[in-house]
Amino acid sequence: MSQTKSNNSAGDLACDVLIVGAGPSGIAAALTLRAAQYDVIVIDKAFFPRDKCCGDGLTTGALRILDEIGFDPNSVPNWTVCNDVWLRSPSGTEMQFSLPTRGQFAAIAPRIELDHALVQLARSRGIQVLEGHEFVSVREQTSDHITIEISNSNSNKNETIRAKFLVASDGMWSPVRKFLGMSTPGYLGEWHAFRQYANNVTGSAKDRLHVWFDKDLLPGYAWSFPLQKGRVNIGFGILRGGKYSVQQMKDLWPNLLARKHIASALGSEVVFEDRHTAWPIPARVTTAPLSSGRVLFIGDAACVTDSLTGEGIGQALLSGQLSAHAIIAGIGREASVTRDKYEQLIKQNFFADHRMSMTLGTILKSSFGARAALRVANLTPWTRRNFVRWMFEDEPRAAIFTPSRWHRNFLRRAGAFQTK
Repeated sequence: MSQTKSNNSAGDLACDVLIVGAGPSGIAAALTLRAAQYDVIVIDKAFFPRDKCCGDGLTTGALRILDEIGFDPNSVPNWTVCNDVWLRSPSGTEMQFSLPTRGQFAAIAPRIELDHALVQLARSRGIQVLEGHEFVSVREQTSDHITIEISNSNSNKNETIRAKFLVASDGMWSPVRKFLGMSTPGYLGEWHAFRQYANNVTGSAKDRLHVWFDKDLLPGYAWSFPLQKGRVNIGFGILRGGKYSVQQMKDLWPNLLARKHIASALGSEVVFEDRHTAWPIPARVTTAPLSSGRVLFIGDAACVTDSLTGEGIGQALLSGQLSAHAIIAGIGREASVTRDKYEQLIKQNFFADHRMSMTLGTILKSSFGARAALRVANLTPWTRRNFVRWMFEDEPRAAIFTPSRWHRNFLRRAGAFQTK
């Protein structure tokens, strides 16, 4: 593998694949490529550990991929496994759903800890992760390589990296996509979320994963995800164009916290930490640009977030894996082979789920639809067991439209990290 002058200096380098962005999607791509013996360099303008505004929830799909790439949950100090989910209908009815116990099916991991642990894992596998390095431009694309100009905040100099492919894991407003002239002017995402951490939680939220489907938020929802030592990640998400505008979210926050069911769950002694933060969520994978020349877009740069729930870590990890598989399958051949393979994999793994989520989101826009859906989910032990798996597992969401994903143990697979 190419060597650098220091841990955070690139110089002028060459590698098989350059990844822009060291978030979950970028690191998943890097680890998958490295396992296949490819030279990989990852750059990120930030220095880790760095926080990322997020709900911090990990679904079964995310957990299984983390398990596959060799991630150790013990590397995250506040890793919290959840075995039960408490949902509140717009009517006020509370329902408890239990996840299977054979492995982990849902967990909470603060992004400041999760992303840092992923970067450390990448480095332990011999992957160069260059912090304080930012994408500037694509200098050149030829039939067999791409040359990228980057800025180095450590030396205040611009440098170049030559690679066979560039994987853009650089967020919703991808600088790579913008440079290539592929951005959508005025795009602000499909969802918007609002989050704050709190401690000294003494109510049920201390131990329970709560999701509140309050009538005025539909098809959005509020959440409280438990962490260690009485801390929680609490927030809410709304669909852009719904009852509340993004500009109203800050004013709505105190109102939500004062609602009896939320205040009771937090307890009277709750203390809110620092400031609240908000972020847009891109969820339009079926129309987003996925590739260009020797560039593949992944994670938020490919808008792969779940349009029903706003959950994106599992989707980011999967898109990173798929980009690596496409590169491995097409390396040494025309770039179009890799692009076609990647777009085929994205369509197979995301498009049907996206369309199903859009359909279900339409049902959940109304209080009647949300109440009816939850009432059916709570009808029998079988519906309760499989509804919660359907919520967190990702795989079954649109299985009826993707029979290639069926298998003997469908809806019976164990969770992740069974031996950890």
